[in-house]
Amino acid sequence: MAGPASSEADAIAVSLGAVTKVYDNGVAALGPLDLDVKRGEFISLLGPSGCGKSTALRLIAGLTAPSSGVVGVSQRTNETRAGYSIGFVFQEPTLMPWASVRDNVRLPLKLGHVPMAEADPRVEEALAQVGLSEFAAAYPRELSGGMKMRVSLARALVTNPGILLMDEPFAALDEITRFRLNNDLLALWRKLNMTIVFVTHSVFESVYLSQRVVVMSSRPGRISAEFRIDTPEPRVEEFRMSASYAAYCREVSNALMPSYSGLVGA
Repeated sequence: MAGPASSEADAIAVSLGAVTKVYDNGVAALGPLDLDVKRGEFISLLGPSGCGKSTALRLIAGLTAPSSGVVGVSQRTNETRAGYSIGFVFQEPTLMPWASVRDNVRLPLKLGHVPMAEADPRVEEALAQVGLSEFAAAYPRELSGGMKMRVSLARALVTNPGILLMDEPFAALDEITRFRLNNDLLALWRKLNMTIVFVTHSVFESVYLSQRVVVMSSRPGRISAEFRIDTPEPRVEEFRMSASYAAYCREVSNALMPSYSGLVGA
């Protein structure tokens, strides 16, 4: 039964319309690309290196401008609190080595001139959300790779984003840590009702995490296939062992093969 609630759920958070990106050196990185992401949706962009996945994220974040086409981003923020519309987690944690975990997480609020009385509880909440409350006073050199990435995630969450962009955040981690962070990310997504656009090279990660997997072709990147991953929610670890997971991975792998030379999940 359609109504205001279902209409709201279908609202578009991110829209790319006939977007292209050509760099100053003449390299055509992207497009034309057409992509709509619904509010609250978790999608993965999957494709070979150099196909424009990261470029698409940078366009959504406003870090670079399209050569042509239109990039639309909802300015609506987190439902429960005022915040910034977009959070960005990069492939490398890029933490300040001289600053504590707490101060690294506080950085966006400090740059935004958020008063200390408001910033402190938001920092503590973000650290709790990623399981790092006990390490607030630690320094990056004292952390594992997975913990550093949790700090980077907390730094994005502290701004209360409605849209979270993630550029291969777990690519350099060992498999056990990666699986654990995948599960934690899904739990946060459900709890915070964010829209997530996640870039990865891994078929297996994209199928496990996403409601929709968008496969991109070689440069200039275009959408070559899309897959809706329909599974019961909440998605749990047993899904990795299921026949449906294996079937989705085969479908996505087959769609990726023409442009990725079979290096699936690398």
